[in-house]
Amino acid sequence: MKAGLIDENTFYKVRIYFTTLVLIGIWALLAWSYFHGGVPSHHILADKDLPSFSNWWGGLVLPLLTWFLFYRLNKRIARNKQHDLNPINYQHQIFYGFVGALFFGILLSVFFTFAYTNLAGYLVLLLFPLALLFPIYRAECLLGFVIGMTFTFGGVLPTGIGTIFLAISAVLYLLIRPAFVYIASTVVRVASSPK
Repeated sequence: MKAGLIDENTFYKVRIYFTTLVLIGIWALLAWSYFHGGVPSHHILADKDLPSFSNWWGGLVLPLLTWFLFYRLNKRIARNKQHDLNPINYQHQIFYGFVGALFFGILLSVFFTFAYTNLAGYLVLLLFPLALLFPIYRAECLLGFVIGMTFTFGGVLPTGIGTIFLAISAVLYLLIRPAFVYIASTVVRVASSPK
């Protein structure tokens, strides 16, 4: 094993530790909420006419989501090892994707908490050009986003919203981006060809 490379057994342990950490974190947050005014519920799109989800559901959803997304990460790492991609660089990309999405989720939560809804809206719109440039549809980005928003919105709403963002980002990166690249390369090739 190369230095810095995480093997499958180590990754499985990281998966267990991280899921346990998330489990403890969400239940500590729920306990704190329970003893400080009660566990809140959040309405979809902050509309009282739409259904609400209690933060209690996050105690189940968040650990299961973490366990599942780490499974997806492990499968992707194994697939890339078969294609001889540099696994150390790939693990760094996973870390950076997670941290970036974590900060994005925290920043979005802060904007909503302090009623800067315009800034929150602009931040959400920023996702679309980012999705054309970076693969933000991946598991680590969803996990970071959900964890970053959990303190403010619980575990269920960020999971649902993050899944929608994930689907839109996948379409933009996997379908729209190649079309732009193809058109741009064709234009450059035609423009640079001798007449």
